Amino acid sequence: MDFSSSSSGSSSSGSQPSPEVFMDQLKSQLAQAYAEEFLETVRGKCFSKCITKPGTSLSGGESSCVSRCVDRYIEATGIVSRALFSQTR
Repeated sequence: MDFSSSSSGSSSSGSQPSPEVFMDQLKSQLAQAYAEEFLETVRGKCFSKCITKPGTSLSGGESSCVSRCVDRYIEATGIVSRALFSQTR
């Protein structure tokens, strides 16, 4: 991870970013990594489950299946996240 630059303009080059800048950068990078992992997982799982004959467009059944699959994955991710965050407090 590269924490050498800051969005809030840290002073001299080569100096360590302030703890606030560091945490903001870390949160941003974690959010991006989470989003990428989420999309890759949903894409892989829902595609393999719902798309039986890949073509140029989705059938109505495939579209409904993908929508339900993504909804279930979002719901499950939320449940896991809430459980993890409730244990850390």
